[in-house]
Amino acid sequence: AACIGATWIAGGVAGTIDLLTKSLKPGGIILIGEPYWRQVPETEESAHACGVSSVADFRPLPELVAFFDQLDYDVVEMVLADQQGWDRYEAAKWMTMRRWLEENPDDEFAQEVRTELTVAPKRHVTWTREYFGWGIFALIAR
Repeated sequence: AACIGATWIAGGVAGTIDLLTKSLKPGGIILIGEPYWRQVPETEESAHACGVSSVADFRPLPELVAFFDQLDYDVVEMVLADQQGWDRYEAAKWMTMRRWLEENPDDEFAQEVRTELTVAPKRHVTWTREYFGWGIFALIAR
């Protein structure tokens, strides 16, 4: 069972793991894709600049792995994005927005997309690139 980048569906990591467990055979593997703080923002304003509502939205990597342990799951594999991979992921979204704007200049969401395309590259290189990490974690219940 997997949830890659949408743990909000069940109120966070713990709730999502609980939800996924319901569809898992004994000994099965859960995959969780989750951001983590590479560097914890010193202020809530810095967290907001990263595009999140609160510093508490994510954990540093050691705390995230410890949290899986607290939930009685063994981490049996993990894949962590490096900064270049994170850059490619973010930049692909900018190209998608640009192409969408070219094809939909009069759409009711065009101004919102235009604003995001204007802000997102600066936000990424100023804030999220240094603060965010991303990983996919394979977990097996004890």
